[in-house]
Amino acid sequence: MHVKDIMSREVFLVDKDQNIQDALKIMKKHKVSRLPVVNTNSHHVKELVGIMTEKDIARRLGSSRYGNLAPSHFHASTVMTHLPLTIESNKSIGLAAQIMIENNIGGIPVVDGGEIKGMLTKTDFLNTTKGRSFQEIKVEDRMTADPITIGPQDRLVHARRLIFDEDIGRLPVTEDDALEGIVTSKDIASSMISFRKVVPDKYKPARIRNLLVEDIMTQNVKTVPGSASIEEVSTIMVENNFSGLPVLDEGELTGIITKTDLMKLIVELEEVH
Repeated sequence: MHVKDIMSREVFLVDKDQNIQDALKIMKKHKVSRLPVVNTNSHHVKELVGIMTEKDIARRLGSSRYGNLAPSHFHASTVMTHLPLTIESNKSIGLAAQIMIENNIGGIPVVDGGEIKGMLTKTDFLNTTKGRSFQEIKVEDRMTADPITIGPQDRLVHARRLIFDEDIGRLPVTEDDALEGIVTSKDIASSMISFRKVVPDKYKPARIRNLLVEDIMTQNVKTVPGSASIEEVSTIMVENNFSGLPVLDEGELTGIITKTDLMKLIVELEEVH
């Protein structure tokens, strides 16, 4: 199977001069977590110059380097990763998955002859997890056991730091060993933008330190048992636009299963060339 067989042909772009509020609106509207960044020249040719993700936004907006700048002053070019990796449409999905895992990226533009033809994300791979082998493999065999967690009363700046230091996309929120919610890099990016809009500049540094995880976490989290099949969990992820699910057994958090875990499985099962 090749990249062209599973990639998304509808690509949502952001111009390098658009601000990150516009970018987040595009992400929310189309339920995507990353956008290729283009430079549109006088001939209306869209040159790929970068890629930006929700995590990039959360990183920049929480950074002291950018002080009290309003979200409208942040352009895509400030936040994006320059010269992103790309892949050609005729490459195998095994190779594509391997490149994404090795470089810890959740999406890669598909470029043929200098032209953006599509976008390949972790979600596109989930549709390949159908069939007998994926029914027989259980979540408990592929999940990350004993995941890093955070408490609802912990500060949001601590959650943000954990997400970047540990290079993860989400943190289960627990209290007294019970799962209370989940907080993601998307939650942090959205809250940082809202916060910067409504809080006067001179109060921003102090107020941001007082934001708590419980203020922004998602409650009533969807979970799966360790006995669920990989096919079942991939279907839940696609239908609900989830990137990861806490694994709960007998009321106890035993692990977390993510799209990356499923991609690693695909690499094992697919040819890489």
